[in-house]
Amino acid sequence: MKLVSLNPATEDVVGEVPVTPVDAIADVVATARAAFGAWRDLGAAPRAERLAGAGQGLLDRAEELAALLTAEMGKPKKEALGEVRSCGKGLLKEAAEMAEALAPEHLEDARTKTTLYRDPYGVCVAITPWNYPMSMPHWLVTPALVAGNTVVMKPSEETPLVAQAWFDIVAPHLPEGVLQIVHGDGEQGRALVAADVDLVAFTGSKEVGASILAAAGDGLKRVLLELGGKDPLVVLDDADLDKAARFAARNSFRNAGQVCVSTERIYVAQSVHDAFVSKLVDEARGMTVGDGAEEGTDVGPMINARQRAKVVEQVRSAQVAGAKLVAGQPEGDGNFLQPMVLTHVDHSMDLMRSETFGPVAAVQAFDTPDEAVQLANDTPFGLGAVVFGGDDARDVARRLDAGMVGVNRGVGGAAGSPWVGAKQSGYGFHSGRHGHRQFAQVRIVSEPA
Repeated sequence: MKLVSLNPATEDVVGEVPVTPVDAIADVVATARAAFGAWRDLGAAPRAERLAGAGQGLLDRAEELAALLTAEMGKPKKEALGEVRSCGKGLLKEAAEMAEALAPEHLEDARTKTTLYRDPYGVCVAITPWNYPMSMPHWLVTPALVAGNTVVMKPSEETPLVAQAWFDIVAPHLPEGVLQIVHGDGEQGRALVAADVDLVAFTGSKEVGASILAAAGDGLKRVLLELGGKDPLVVLDDADLDKAARFAARNSFRNAGQVCVSTERIYVAQSVHDAFVSKLVDEARGMTVGDGAEEGTDVGPMINARQRAKVVEQVRSAQVAGAKLVAGQPEGDGNFLQPMVLTHVDHSMDLMRSETFGPVAAVQAFDTPDEAVQLANDTPFGLGAVVFGGDDARDVARRLDAGMVGVNRGVGGAAGSPWVGAKQSGYGFHSGRHGHRQFAQVRIVSEPA
């Protein structure tokens, strides 16, 4: 049986990979288990050196891999090229930093000397999404391997070719069985979670994350989940509206809105609401929608017709409830959607409650900063949040229930910062020194001082 990958812009076949039979999962995991001991004993620094060796391979083939990424996922080729290059450079630079994060620590008091170790769990399953089909294997698989785990990766069925290409470059640098790949859909994912594994790392929807957590509970398997978001942007009355509108457009519409930290809810001070909306509409209308392979494309297609239909239904439902569509239309050819801006929205609408994952910006006015905080926090999600404003912006930011908050910029932190969600957007976290340590088990060995 084959898994066929389609170009979301043209709906042409890009390629295919064989589906892994469910009854073969146990053998795959057994192979990973057999390879674990020697990989664990190798040590963090030598493991990191093996992985760093794959970085140049990614960079050498960056143009080719970016073209494949655009064809399979749809994002503009300049963004695809940036994704591939960041993964290649990341392997060259970050693998050693991951190893350093795992170094033993020594504690001592008057009576006891203790060494704190960070040891691998064993076999890790990494289930990765389609919206960043190369970055997500890099962010989940690499630290798991450096920590000494063996890994079985299962990429999204929407983007198997990019993940396979990443695997084909990285795996030859590793001993047999240390890294394996499984292709399929939810059936293969469920079988992997149920198998004899020790750690499950997943990025995707809240609903799937909850099912993984429940399934892993019987065996008390360790679980790391980076889940969906419904990120708010708060624009205070003293914000730089030009910068706020440019950020809102970029963060709402990049990757066709298919980003976990997309700006999906925008709360604007009443006194500057109309001016901000006017600027945002201009930004939206200035973006070019098209095939990501074409020069000048700003917004590519939705990943498939199903995701497009979900976004259209949210927009139309909001319109029926009184929302005003002031830019874009929920119509168009194929899997494409124009960037859309809606006003007169409220929290009775699904558009303001459920993750959209599409090129939609919904704007609601507020009267006071306290009201803005209340509205921004009125969600089960808590991945990212952004505040644009002057003197009070940082105070407002500290009151937002999100794992990552940006002030007059996006949510990404300085080098070494973790990627972390709060509430139902995160269960554990990854990236940065603290995130790398999530892939290891803390153990202590103590002796008399």
